[in-house]
Amino acid sequence: MHDIANTWKFFLLTLVLPIGIANSACAAEEKHTLEYKFRMGEVIRYSVKHTTNIRTTIEGSSQEAESKSASVKAWKVTDELPDRVMEFVHVVEEVRMANRVPNRALTTYDSKRDKTPPPGFEQASRAVGVPLSLIRIRPTGEIVHREEKHPQPAASKDMPITLRLPDESIAVGEQWDFTYDVDADRKSGTKMQVRTRRVCTLKSVDGDIATIGVDYQILTPVSPFIESQLIERLTKGTVEFDMKRGRLVSQRFDADNRVLGFHGDASSMHFVSRLEERLLKPGERLARKTKKNSKSAQSAK
Repeated sequence: MHDIANTWKFFLLTLVLPIGIANSACAAEEKHTLEYKFRMGEVIRYSVKHTTNIRTTIEGSSQEAESKSASVKAWKVTDELPDRVMEFVHVVEEVRMANRVPNRALTTYDSKRDKTPPPGFEQASRAVGVPLSLIRIRPTGEIVHREEKHPQPAASKDMPITLRLPDESIAVGEQWDFTYDVDADRKSGTKMQVRTRRVCTLKSVDGDIATIGVDYQILTPVSPFIESQLIERLTKGTVEFDMKRGRLVSQRFDADNRVLGFHGDASSMHFVSRLEERLLKPGERLARKTKKNSKSAQSAK
């Protein structure tokens, strides 16, 4: 009777549970391969929008600075090398910028309209339409060679031009991460290295599109003075990756961070930023308001 009862229990369980358990097991075990796939001669273009706002308060006095930019960046694939290494040239084809700093009026620059850039935008103007860097990457996005073609600030290893993908196939819910040692200045003027980490999580897969969550973290205990230097890195974002075509289709990174006491007990810094990128269709460019629309908007005001 005991054996019969156990057999009957097992039979009832198999009626209720096996389909759900089997599906869950398959879903958990299903692995997805995330790899960049560029073909020689193709041009991959992205619309890039970036906004920042920084408000600092020191000894009761507050100042605010903000910037906005919209640009088109292009990756022109120039070679496919052995070991599946891909080579491309990075170019910014057009840009619109607006900056506001304390005690100064808003200044703007549009590379398509302004023949002469206003003061402060000369460097940005010279970087439009020319090769900025020649880069070689593996399918994982690991940079194996980088050659600067135009004068520009040195690239930071923890802020790579491509999102690093996992070395192996990965299931939904699994994570991969990369650690970096970032230089920061102490108040004494000496340098210190801060250990940071970028954690990526495969959130979901819908057809060919993989959605990835990305979180940048500071691992080393740091003072507010050091944290204020790294505050712009502390972003959280979402990336959509086309597994079939082997490229990012969109990404968005946000930061909204406060640091208290970075310059005395009564000081504070509030940093807010958003970076958005979107893969452009062939022939698509930045949307611009016509002069007629601009005049109508001014009249409405």
